[in-house]
Amino acid sequence: MINIKLKPLSVNQAWRGRRYKSNQYKSFERTLLYLLPALLVPDGKLQLNLQLGFSNRGSDLDNPVKMIQDVLSKKYGFNDNLIYRIVLDKVIVKKGKEFINLELVSYG
Repeated sequence: MINIKLKPLSVNQAWRGRRYKSNQYKSFERTLLYLLPALLVPDGKLQLNLQLGFSNRGSDLDNPVKMIQDVLSKKYGFNDNLIYRIVLDKVIVKKGKEFINLELVSYG
């Protein structure tokens, strides 16, 4: 493992000024909130297991993660800073077959 002594930069620190949700993001958020089932989120530290199905091989695996975290915390009423581990998998699928598989479990 490579160890680099550098403070990680947050998304909020990376951008100047206020960012606004695009219409696509608002639609994604509404749809995901509607599709997520009722769920009892464990107390304490969490692990988020994500499997993302992309039809474009060039899609970056980590790009959707923050939006998904934000929607999960909004839906289930927890602070996403409780997510201590994320397990990510990228799957290539045919166009129109994209998906998000997720699981929230206790960590540690």
